[in-house]
Amino acid sequence: MAASFLAVVGVGPWGRNHCRVLEAKGWLAAAFDTDAAALAYAPEARRRASLAAVLEDPNISGVVVATPARTHFEVARAALLAGKDVLVEKPLTLDEAEGEELARLSCSLKRVLMVGHITLYHPALVELKRLLRAGELGRIRYLYSNRLNLGTVRESEDILWSFAPHDIAAFLDLTGQWPCRVGAYGGSYLREGRADVTVTHLEFPDGIRGHIFVSWLHPTKEHRLVVVGERRMAQFTDGPAGGSLTLFDAGAASGGVLNVAARDQGRVIVTGSAEPLACELEHFAACISARSEPLTGARHGLEVLRVLETARQSLLEGGVALDCATVGAVGP
Repeated sequence: MAASFLAVVGVGPWGRNHCRVLEAKGWLAAAFDTDAAALAYAPEARRRASLAAVLEDPNISGVVVATPARTHFEVARAALLAGKDVLVEKPLTLDEAEGEELARLSCSLKRVLMVGHITLYHPALVELKRLLRAGELGRIRYLYSNRLNLGTVRESEDILWSFAPHDIAAFLDLTGQWPCRVGAYGGSYLREGRADVTVTHLEFPDGIRGHIFVSWLHPTKEHRLVVVGERRMAQFTDGPAGGSLTLFDAGAASGGVLNVAARDQGRVIVTGSAEPLACELEHFAACISARSEPLTGARHGLEVLRVLETARQSLLEGGVALDCATVGAVGP
């Protein structure tokens, strides 16, 4: 594998981080953005004058699509047709049918298609998943998450599509289950018809419930995910200074019993300190090399889209819970 083999298309606030990590690893071959001011954030030697210049370069194996969500389908499709493996930032697309087309195309062309659900690559969340699979928390009873911030309003998507994909992806991965019903309600305060605050409820088999609260009208930044098990509870928090995982000896057992072994501040679980974005990009590179399906591959991306689409419909219908059909075959 060549030292430089990945390109970044879209050098906005998040695309710059992709450029930073890839350049540090010696993997950045090219970068392009239609905005010259944004492109200036990429290393000068990597800047390209057009998308075609990136896609026509035979030395580039994979493309990271970090453009605005409304352009994901167009850019990712062009990259796949050019024979490139593709990592698309979340959400995969803003339309489920377009996501399905990308999935079919990647399958027929035998290209890697990965979605940037970065939370799943956070060392603390990886450890939380391991603890759950090992039975340390007991059976999951309930999950909830808050993803709140101020001033990150998007032009092409509402808060549901901008913030909630991360936590939907985490809920699907941690439970290992498909939600049978999804409901969402919220409010539009800055622009009519575009939600700034939403709460999404998910009902899973075996009585598991979850809710996701997202807002970009919050005075402080907060990302917190809590898993309530029969034996223990776990809290994952993330932020600029890094994330943490805390385990509490308290659980919600069956039969209405609250298990509380000790009322303390919880036990901080030591996890790796690797940057989640670096972990995600390393996984993408490994999948390109091994020609393997990513953890957050096409099917996973479509599953998140299906939940988002159901939540969007529920939002339009005033919060009524709707059945959430499973995703069918991804192949051509």
